[in-house]
Formats: sequence, structure tokens, C-alpha cells
Amino acid sequence: MIPAGSGPLSCGKAESTMGFKRPLSTSERVPRICIVGSGPAGFYTAQHLLKHHKLARVDIYEKLPVPFGLVRFGVAPDHPEVKNVINTFTQTAQSDRCSYYGNVTVGKDVTVEELQQAYHAVVLSYGAEDNRILGIPGENLSGVYSARAFVGWYNGLPENRDLKPDLSSKTVLVLGQGNVALDVARILLTPLDLLRTDITEGSLAAIASSKVKRVWLVGRRGPLQVAFTIKELREMVNLPGARPILDPADFAGLRDAIKDVPRPRKRLTELMIKTALEKPGEKEAKIWASATREWGLKFLRSPLEILPTADGKRARGIRMAVTRLEGSGESATAVPTGEVEELECGLILSSIGYRSLPLGSSVPFDRKHGIIPNHLGRVQGVPGLYCSGWVKRGPTGVIITTMNDSFDTAQSVLEDLQAGMLNVSNTKEGFESVRSILQSRGVHPVSFSDWEKIDAAEVARGQLAGKPREKIVDPQEMLQLIGH
Repeated sequence: MIPAGSGPLSCGKAESTMGFKRPLSTSERVPRICIVGSGPAGFYTAQHLLKHHKLARVDIYEKLPVPFGLVRFGVAPDHPEVKNVINTFTQTAQSDRCSYYGNVTVGKDVTVEELQQAYHAVVLSYGAEDNRILGIPGENLSGVYSARAFVGWYNGLPENRDLKPDLSSKTVLVLGQGNVALDVARILLTPLDLLRTDITEGSLAAIASSKVKRVWLVGRRGPLQVAFTIKELREMVNLPGARPILDPADFAGLRDAIKDVPRPRKRLTELMIKTALEKPGEKEAKIWASATREWGLKFLRSPLEILPTADGKRARGIRMAVTRLEGSGESATAVPTGEVEELECGLILSSIGYRSLPLGSSVPFDRKHGIIPNHLGRVQGVPGLYCSGWVKRGPTGVIITTMNDSFDTAQSVLEDLQAGMLNVSNTKEGFESVRSILQSRGVHPVSFSDWEKIDAAEVARGQLAGKPREKIVDPQEMLQLIGH
């Protein structure tokens, strides 16, 4: 992940005092660029454009009143250091050539076509706002949630504020073995005193009265195909008050199988093997001896059906197919063996991935892969339209991956400006022309200084609760706070 204050800083207000800002000659045209989405992809795209083009003006549109996307709503509350990247994004937003317009839903309040009329270039960076469905019977029973919704609930995402998951079951099952799956397992099992960060007070209260004692993380494939990374696994192994349950049989013979695999996969597998097969070290032994909770990995299991309670309303368990692997490594596929297994659990979280949604008929969309078809961020068949982040490449990678990907898209925009493929001699009004559209539709945008008022209120509320921040989860309350 990204440490505090990393990334180029030259796109902040300091530019005007460093000699970069100068009067425009008649031959110098100002490129007007807008970015849809204020998460990491949006801000990194803006940062690169502002740093490398000394005249470009960038407007960032966001459907929520508050910025930062997955950094605010996706990063686990016990990983505050990852959120330090917000400092860099804030410097970008405070540039005198950058403006933020929250509370504007592109596709509803203003269309992509209208943005294309107002700007020389439009970059779509709105991420993956939906989750993949399981497609099995019982998926809609009470007690079954997407991990995305669960993460949104404890992180204060407005759309998930009323989730109210039932934590009265002793056993929770998470379908998926990626970092998000480990995040939700860790939050469910972490001692309360370690959670007093920016987790919402309602979620903290629910977790305080939780009856959860065991979390299973279930994968269709084997140990060599898990998608989580070693940092997150190490955190789970060392989690105070919880012990791992890894079946030694799952790891027999794996030492030889990993001799030639890439180093990250090798180190990750070695840690699982050590945890499953070796006597714990002094530190682990101490943690596990006093543990009152546990977590485990179940491999070669594929969900078939969520089992209902007698009244047919709630989940009481899950039926899974036992699978075997065909092939090896990343390309191995899970094939049912015909054997079936049932497991009792009252809370089931599906963590099988996110997906992007199409933004309108004028924007090409590959529904199979959940991305906008593009070449180096240039949307295929639509000059002047670009994409970055998850909607460009799919929902994979960490923040540093998104940074590099967004820089690449920004570079494509800069190259097209340099080559004259974007006609900046045709003056565009940018937000000035969008403003009248929004006014006519009764939409009141939120500025970055408005966000700073919301930010200050959240920090003040957090101090009263003994936390760094208490997020406001109701958009209407946010808007009232700033006088909208």
C-alpha cells in the first residue's frame, strides 16, 4: 500500500508561487478535462494531468457529497495508515486548477454526452459499484450479504447504513479467499479496543454484542490459488484473541510444489504451511493458547445452496460441492467430485468480487468482463473519452496498482493533447456550462471546501466518542450541515 504523503506534490497550490502559473498568450489554449469518480483512480489521474500539463484545468465529479471513494469506504478501519494517501489527494483537490463537484450523479444529473460537450476530454473513473452474485438458491435469504455491503456498513457507506447484519450466530462463513474476505473476517474477530478508529459507532456497538466465535473462509480451489496477500494473512495469524484452523492435509506435499513459483506466491504459501504444519513460535503459541475465537480456511468447496430455517426466512447453513482441481497454478479449475457437504452458519458473506456497471448507451461496455473496452485508457470508438481504475481493467490490485494504471491513462490524454487529437482551439466552458444544466435539474453540487466542513464535523464527533472520526452516514445530514 501507499505510505503517507507519497506521490508527486507539485500539483497543489504551491504551483502558483513556483513560477508555473503565468498569463496565457493567445496561442496557449487551456485544456478542460473532467473526471467522473473521486476515488484513487480519479485523483491519481487528476494528479498526473496537473503535474505534467501546466495549463490544464481538471474538474472531478462525484455522486456522493464526500470524496475519496474506496479509500474512505473500502479500506478496513484498522488500517488507518493506508488512508494517509488522502493527504496527497487533498493537495490535488486544493490546486487552483482543480475543482471538486460532489453530489452530482453522472448518468442521471448530467449525461456523459453533456460532459463531452463541455470538456475537451472526459475520463471515467467511477470504479466497480456492484458485486457479483452467487446465482444459487437461497441467496436472497436474510443473513446472506455481499462482503461489499458488509464493508460498506462498517465503513459508513450511505447506501449500506441500514444493513443491520445479525451477528447472533456463532459461525460465519465467507465465500472467497481474497483480501476483502480476510478484512471482514478480521473485523468480526478483532478485539474492540483495536477497532476504535473511524468505524461507525453503530457498527462498533453491533460488533461489541456479537456472538461470532468462528469464521470460515471458503474457496473453490486450493492453497496455491488463494487471492489474499501475505501482509493480510500475517495479520490474521497474529490476530489477538483468535487462532487459525488450517487442516494439515491441505498442505501436505506443497513444499515441493512451490519450489519454482513466483516469490510472492511462494512466501505466502510458506506462511500457510508453517501455520498448518509447524509447532507455533512463542508469540503465536501465547496468542492461540488464550484465544476465545478462531478462523479457518476451507478449500475445494463450491456453494450450491443456502439452506433456510424452518420458516423459510433466514439462512441456517450452506450446502457445498466438494471439488477437485484440474490443471495447476493460476489456471487450475475446480471440478465437482459429486460429493456434497453441509455446514451450519447463520451469517454468510459473499466475497467473490466486484463489478462495474454501464454508465449509459453512449459509453461502450463489455458486460462479460465488466469493463469499458479501451486501449491504454482510450475508450474504443469514442475519441476524447477515457477510463482509468477498475472500470478500465477490472476490480483487481491494491491502491498502488490503481495509481500506476491511472498515470497511464493520464499519459494517454497528455499524448493526445500533444498530438493535436483533442481540439483545444475549440474553447470549452467546462463546469460553467454544466452549472446551468445542474441548476435546471435542481442539483446542488458540493465543493471541496464544503467537504472540509463535513470533515471537520466528523473529526469533532469522533473526539467526543474517543475516536479519530465519526463518519456521517446520511447524505441529507451532510447537505444540511453545509447549508444545501
